[in-house]
Formats: sequence, structure tokens, C-alpha cells
Amino acid sequence: MEFRRITVDPRQMGGVPCLRRLRIPVATVVSMVADGMSEADILRAYPDLEHEDIREALQYAAAAVREREIPIVPRP
Repeated sequence: MEFRRITVDPRQMGGVPCLRRLRIPVATVVSMVADGMSEADILRAYPDLEHEDIREALQYAAAAVREREIPIVPRP
């Protein structure tokens, strides 16, 4: 899968994946979605973002999870 809106620059934000060099980390947007924020709320919070940025951030996160195993510890 090709990600056109995700950028990684070691000189920006410590090299974490960001959206279109905007200094908005992918993880921030994914966390906002996970916390139940609507797309409209996210776009209001970050007016420089676009609908496609949110969609691609989620696709990127899904691809990242597929690439490695994340151990799940059962709760007692």
C-alpha cells in the first residue's frame, strides 16, 4: 500500500510519522478517533487536516499493526 499523505522526516517531530509535513503525528489523529471524536471534531481541532488525512492515518495504523505482532496480556 502506498501512503501519499504520511511523511517521516528525522528532522521533524523526532521522525515520527506525520500527516503531510504538518507536524501532526499519525498517532495523534488515530488516538482522537479511538477516543470517539468525530471527523468533524478532528477537522475543527486541526483545520489544516483534510478528510483524506484522517482516512490515510487509519489505514497507516492498520498496516503498522499487520506488520508486527503485539502481545495481548489477558486480564485476571
